[in-house]
Amino acid sequence: MDHTKSDKIDLSKFYWINPPAEFTLQNDSLTIITDPETDFWQRTYYGFQNDNGHAFVNSMEGDFTFTVKAFFKAVNQYDQCGVILFQDSENWVKGSVEYENSEYSRLGSVVTNLGYSDWATTDISSVIHTMWYRLSRRGHDFCLENSWQGKVWHQMRIFHMHNPISEAIVGVYACSPLISSFEAVFSDFDLGPCKWSDHHSI
Repeated sequence: MDHTKSDKIDLSKFYWINPPAEFTLQNDSLTIITDPETDFWQRTYYGFQNDNGHAFVNSMEGDFTFTVKAFFKAVNQYDQCGVILFQDSENWVKGSVEYENSEYSRLGSVVTNLGYSDWATTDISSVIHTMWYRLSRRGHDFCLENSWQGKVWHQMRIFHMHNPISEAIVGVYACSPLISSFEAVFSDFDLGPCKWSDHHSI
């Protein structure tokens, strides 16, 4: 259905793709302790196919805007957490902060269509431990945004999913591609009408 008002999200209706060994769900927030050697990536450049990252998702119909706040303290290179759209192992999108070193991390997004991933990033300070994400859908097109405080939003990318989507499987994810583990806390889940303006009305 199309969402005409913001809904309080019932996290008990979400489900796991690759559940972590340790997580806590309470008071409308989710805490994930990542398992080591977990990731989402398909083929491009690195050659490998990793499909074992932790994702907590639900089916969302029609056009919508999904918003969530992520708090994290990564400890090792490539530790990451954020928002995810997951169709299947070869068609998905993730937006996150990925830890690089003590000086900088990478705020970015990966769009995977038909089994090949890309990666678009911008460097940010590693002292940043909180990020808000907003994912909006219009048909088969999506807009991914981020915010430092949940008020002013910045476009990260607009993208298209090549495989037809009836229900969008959307939620949050976290993973640690190396032999590492860290804590990610997700809160302020919100689902409402699409806030991405129709270009015909601009």
